[in-house]
Amino acid sequence: MVTLMTLAYAGRTDLQQATVPIVPILRTECPPGLCVCEREILLADPEADLRPLRLTRMEEERLLDRIDRVSSYEELTALQARIRANLGVELKIVPGPNEVRTLRGILIVLEDRPGLCKKVRQSVPAALRRVLDRHPEITWAILDAHDLFGR
Repeated sequence: MVTLMTLAYAGRTDLQQATVPIVPILRTECPPGLCVCEREILLADPEADLRPLRLTRMEEERLLDRIDRVSSYEELTALQARIRANLGVELKIVPGPNEVRTLRGILIVLEDRPGLCKKVRQSVPAALRRVLDRHPEITWAILDAHDLFGR
């Protein structure tokens, strides 16, 4: 990796002419045996989509804070689109196959994908359940979007 010091010694002072490779910050490896994220397989494949690995622990906290601030169905759908665009992962929020009597009848699933930590796949749905518990109007909008109210 080229640093500013080596650029100065090479006689280059113009940073626009120098090409510095950008190395993405990836999530640190989980302890062996605790996670099934298949990080090694993903890193070994040069064609692999590394977007799920770019969700560092700090970024995960920011995501959970953002989920916690959701206050409308529109914000929730925008958040789903951002997760799809930034992580390449689908966040599915749908009514369950049986009748929905409580919040537990809503299925919240973060798509299982190589590179996505097990902890993230559990914490995102849990944060969404807390939001739906605080804002029942979002739950009603989800049900309405799936034609369960018949409107």
